[in-house]
Amino acid sequence: MTHDDLPSAATRTPRPAEAPARRRFGIASPGIWKTRDVVARLLDADPVRLRFGGPSDVDLLVGWGHKPTADAQRRRAARTGLPYVALEDGFLRSVRPGDREPAIGWIVDRTGIYYDAREPSDLEAAVTRRAAETDDAPGHAVLAALSDTRLSKYNHAPAKSAAVLGLPAGRDVVVVVDQTFGDASVVGALADAATFRDMLEAAIAENPGRTIAVKIHPETISGRKRGHLLEAVGRPGVVILAEDVDPWSLIEIAARVYVVSSQFGLEAMLAGVPVTCFGAAAYAGWGLTDDRFPALSRRAARPTRAAFAAAAYLDHCRWIDPWTGRPIAFAEAVERLAFLRDRHHEAAASVCLGFSRWKRRAVTRFLDGIGGPPRFARREADAVRLARTEGARLVVWGSRPIVAAPGEDPPAVVRVEDGFLRSVGLGASFVAPASLVFDDRGIYYDPTRPSAFEHLAETTEFSPALIERAARLRETIVARGLSKYNEADTGPLALPGGRRCILVPGQVEDDASVRLGSPVVTTNADLLGAVRARHPDAFIVYKPHPDVHAGYRRGRVPDAIAGALADRVVVDVAMASLLAHVDAVETMTSLTGFEALIRGLPVTTHGAPFYAGWGLTEDLCPVPRRDRRLTIDALVALALVLYPRYVDPQTGLPCPVEVIVERLSAARARDASPSGRLRRNLRHVAAWSAHNLTGPIWRLLRRP
Repeated sequence: MTHDDLPSAATRTPRPAEAPARRRFGIASPGIWKTRDVVARLLDADPVRLRFGGPSDVDLLVGWGHKPTADAQRRRAARTGLPYVALEDGFLRSVRPGDREPAIGWIVDRTGIYYDAREPSDLEAAVTRRAAETDDAPGHAVLAALSDTRLSKYNHAPAKSAAVLGLPAGRDVVVVVDQTFGDASVVGALADAATFRDMLEAAIAENPGRTIAVKIHPETISGRKRGHLLEAVGRPGVVILAEDVDPWSLIEIAARVYVVSSQFGLEAMLAGVPVTCFGAAAYAGWGLTDDRFPALSRRAARPTRAAFAAAAYLDHCRWIDPWTGRPIAFAEAVERLAFLRDRHHEAAASVCLGFSRWKRRAVTRFLDGIGGPPRFARREADAVRLARTEGARLVVWGSRPIVAAPGEDPPAVVRVEDGFLRSVGLGASFVAPASLVFDDRGIYYDPTRPSAFEHLAETTEFSPALIERAARLRETIVARGLSKYNEADTGPLALPGGRRCILVPGQVEDDASVRLGSPVVTTNADLLGAVRARHPDAFIVYKPHPDVHAGYRRGRVPDAIAGALADRVVVDVAMASLLAHVDAVETMTSLTGFEALIRGLPVTTHGAPFYAGWGLTEDLCPVPRRDRRLTIDALVALALVLYPRYVDPQTGLPCPVEVIVERLSAARARDASPSGRLRRNLRHVAAWSAHNLTGPIWRLLRRP
C-alpha cells in the first residue's frame, strides 16, 4: 500500500474516544468498606480503602453521617478540599436493626446530613423544591404506600392493641418518645437532656385527663444504653412502654405525639397526627409541626405533608434491592420491605422435631423470625413439652405422626418438606434447600387427608396479576430448563422418531409420597409394567431417581426387568432435557409430572400427587375431594408462588420465587463449567462415602 492509498484525514475513521476514568471515593470505615459494592452503585464511582499513611488519590471522601466515627474523614475533607459525602440509613431501612440485614434505604447527602440542623442538608433543598411545586400526586402516593403497608424504619416489632399495651382505646393517648444518650440526632437537633425533661413536663401539663404513654427505647430498659425519661416511671397518669412495638400501633391511637428528633415524629406527622417537636428535627420548622425551638431561617418554605413525603422518600432516599444490591424505585422498595416484614412476622416461635443435624442450619434460615431462632428436640415427648410450655408451634419434618399424651389434645403441627424448586444438587448430597413448604393442615404429598395446598387450591381467588406472574414464571422455568434439583447434563440424548415416547420417572420406593399417594402401583417395576401394558407399542424411557441410582435410597429396578419393560434407561440426562424430547409422562407421584405439565405435556398419574385431580391430568387414582378445575397457571401460582417459602442462598434473606429462579440458573451454569463439574463429582463422592463407607458419620448426620 502506497502513501496515496491511505485514507485522508477527512475520510479516516476516528479512533473511539477513551472512556472517561471513573471517579474514586475513599473509605476509611471498615463498616462502609463491607458495603462498598452498594456504595459504588449509589455514587457511580470506584471504592478505595484509605489507611493511615496510605494512598489518597481519590475524588471524594465518604463517611457515616456526622457521627464521631466520621470525624476523621470530615477533617481530611476540610484539609484536602475534597468533597465529603455523608451516608446514612434511609427512612425505610430493613426489618431488623443492626447489620444482620442489608439496608434497603440509603441516604447520600453531599451538603450536610438531615439530622444535623446546625448546617444545611440535601433534604432541606429537596423540601424547598417540592414546596414550590403544585403537583402533590407523587407525595400522596408515598403517604398511601406508608399507610397501606404500615412500614417504618425498622419493622421487626409486633403490632399490639391498646389493651395489650395497657392504654385506653380511641385517640385519648399522648405519646412521648424518648431517645438514647449519645444519639447524634439529639445533638444535631440542638437538644440535650434538659430538652427531654421539658418535653415530658409540657406533655403532662398540656393534656390533662389524657394518658401519657412514654415510649422508652428498648436498649434503655435492657441497660445497654442510657435514656432520658426513666424519671417518668411511677408518675401518676404516665404509662411506660418499654417493649418493642410496631410504631403504627401507637400512631393509630395517638391524640398527639411529643418528640425531640425521633423518626417516630416524622411518621406520625405524615400520618396526620399532631406532632410537637422540642428539637430541630429534619421534619420540624416547615409549618407541619408545633415547634418549641427557635425558628431556623433556612426552613422558610411551607410544604404540604405530601410535598414533604415526596422530598424525603422520593428525592432524598435511594433504594437498593435487598437481593441483588441494585438501585430500585421507591414503590419497589416498599414492596420488597413489606415482603420481608411479612415473612419475619409469620415465623412464629417454633420447636422442631425430626430434623437431621445437617438440615437444622438450613431450616433455621426459614424459621428465624419474630419468634426467634427455632429450638430443636430429639425426642417427641421433649418437643411436645417445649412447644406447650413456650407457646410455640411444633414443626415436624415430613409426615411423622404425633401422638398426644393421654388426656391431652394433640398439639398443632406444622409439617415441612422440600419445595418444588429446591437446589442445584441432591438433598442426599447434603445440598441445602432454597425452598421448603410449611403445611399446618397436612402435607402436599399425602392425599389421605387435606393439606394447606388443597385448601389454597380450593379457596384462592386468582387475580389477573397473580395469573400473569405465574405465566411469566412458567415461561422462564421452561426456557431455562429448570427443575427441582437442576443436575447438569452429562450425556447426549437420541430418541427414535415415528414412535410415541413416554417418560417414566423412577421414585424412591419407601418415600412417603409413594407409600401414601400410590396405593395400587407401589414400585418402579410395577409402574413400568403398568405403562407397558397400557402402551405396548410406545417407546418407553425410564429414568431412575437420582438418589436410587446413586445408591442412597431404595427403588432399584433389576436390569433384566428394566430392559424388558423399557426401551431406554437414562441416568445421565437432566430431567428438563428429557421432557423436551418425550411426548408424554406416566408416573406414580413424581414431581416430574408437574414439570411435564408446565411444559404442555400430557401426564397420567398412577397415584394421587398434589397436581392431580384438578382437571389437568389423566388420573388412574382419583381424589374425589379435589373438585375444582384449575388452569395450568393457577396450578403454577399455587405450587411455586403461594405454597412454598424461599430463602436466598446468597444473602440468607427470605425471597420470592423469581430470585430463586435467577440463583438456580446462575448456579447451574457454574456447575456446568469444568470447575463446577469437578465440584459436583467431589460432592457425589463425599455423599457416597458418607452413605456407604463412613457409617457412623452418616448415622450422625441423619440423627435428629
